[in-house]
This record gives sequence, C-alpha cells and structure tokens, in this order.
Amino acid sequence: MNIFITGIAGCLGSNLADRFLEMGHTVAGIDNFATGSEDYIANQKSIDFFKGSISDIDFLKHAIEESNPEIIIHSAASYKDPNDFHEDINTNILGMINLVNHALEMKVKKFINFQTALCYGVPESTPISIHSNLKPFTSYGISKTAGEAYLMNTDLSYVSLRLGNICGPRLSIGPIPTFYERLKDGKKCFCTDSIRDFLDFSDFMDFIDLIFEKNIQGIFNLSTGRGNSIKEIYELVCDHFNIIDKKIEVREINKDDIKEVVLDPQEAFKVGWKPKFTFEQIIKRQLKWYDNNSIDEIYSHLKK
Repeated sequence: MNIFITGIAGCLGSNLADRFLEMGHTVAGIDNFATGSEDYIANQKSIDFFKGSISDIDFLKHAIEESNPEIIIHSAASYKDPNDFHEDINTNILGMINLVNHALEMKVKKFINFQTALCYGVPESTPISIHSNLKPFTSYGISKTAGEAYLMNTDLSYVSLRLGNICGPRLSIGPIPTFYERLKDGKKCFCTDSIRDFLDFSDFMDFIDLIFEKNIQGIFNLSTGRGNSIKEIYELVCDHFNIIDKKIEVREINKDDIKEVVLDPQEAFKVGWKPKFTFEQIIKRQLKWYDNNSIDEIYSHLKK
C-alpha cells in the first residue's frame, strides 16, 4: 500500500513509518518539525519526505499528488504553545480541512485520524464512554475536536482514534520522560494529583493492523481502560534508578488540566482488539528504551 503520514517526524508518525516500511509498504509524509525531529526520519532513506505544513494548501496538495496514497494517516497536531490559538487553528482545523479535501480528490481508500482524549473535557465519570459529550476547553482540545467534526461530515471512509497516552520509542511528552531525565540528573520532582491511562505502542499498532484487516470504520477510544496516578509513574522511575526515598510533592492540577482521564475502550474490544501489556510493563519498557536512547526536548500541551 501507498501510505501518507502527516506529522511523520513525530513520535507516533515516525514509529508508524518504521513499522510500515518493515512490512513492505511505500511510505511518504509531511512534517514542519514544530515538535517532530529530523533525526527520527533521517535514517529512513526510502521515505518520500516533504518538509512543510499541512496548513499550506498548495504545498500539501503537491505532496499528496506526488505520493498518490491509498491511505492517509493524520498524526500531525499543534500543541506546543497553549496560547498560540492561531497556530492550533491553522494546523488542527484548516490543516484537517486541507487533508480531507485532497483525500477526496485523490479518492483515498482510508483516512485514519488521531484525536486527543481532551476532546471530552472534564468527564462526568470514568472510564469515559465513546458516547460521552464532547466538552473540550483547551485550545488543543477545541481545535482537534473541530477538525474531527469536519472529518465526520465527509464521504471518506475514516477511523478516528481518541487516544490514551501512547508509550513507545521517541516519547518526548508527559511525566515519563520528565521524571526519567530529572531523576537521572539527581534533580527533584513534583507531580500532580491526576490519573491517566497508558497504552504500549505495540498494542496501538495491533489496532492499526486490524483497521486494514477488517476494514474498520468509525470512532474508537484506544486505551487499556485502566487508570494510574502520576505518582505511580514517579515511583516506578525511582525503582528504575534504585532510589529508595520516593517522597514527592503532590500538587493540585492546574486550571487547564483534568484530574482523571481514563478512556473506555469497549468499542475497540468489540472488533477483536485487546491490549497485552500491563501498566507496569508499559512503563518499564519505556524506561528501558530511554536507557538505550537519548530524549529530545520534552513538550507539554499544558500552560507553564
């Protein structure tokens, strides 16, 4: 298959590119390196790469026409600066509209979108059902949710995955790389009193494979359905470095954060998918990867 990946130099995009190339597919992609890294794709000479933004409608059209994809995977997202509403709109809304229009013109067979769990806003209960109301309140969540809504109002065959925290090679956002880097350097840490769900990239990839095998369509929460505290992550990183004193300052969440985000993956279970890795296995696999590789700049969608 010919596969076109937006955000191909990011964590998810680059890992998907690696996996698809191993499977013998043809891979092309676009990235503007706002949060992605050129190093992530530098060794993959077989990727047909286009440097630019999906908000540039003419450049994007050129890239898609050149690569002639059967599948588009939309992994690009703007979240680097929570106060830069214009960039979030340009990438997450206008970029999506550009992609959708070009996908329709090229008669793409499948459009796979990655959506943030922040689309649900502050949940009334957890785990969060796929049928829960959408109440995003951050620029990232609002703009990604608007982009997904445009996708849903097209004739494309699409899958939109509302994602928990995907862990795997090159992860550079969130508490796991933050705790790893700080504790490795002997620095103090703090955490918030929040709960999140975590999913291993291998389990994530299993669902991507199912999309193609079973021609799956629609919207899915992708998660283990189990929540763990950020403090538990800290304690596992302490264990990794043989740190005995695991005391840590636990702060209340910021006003732009959410206390508990745990997705209900029942709809994904119904199509035959089940995650294999436990929370502890996921974190340990992530830390082992950091031991053997470097971490780039660590990003967050939260305000400082």
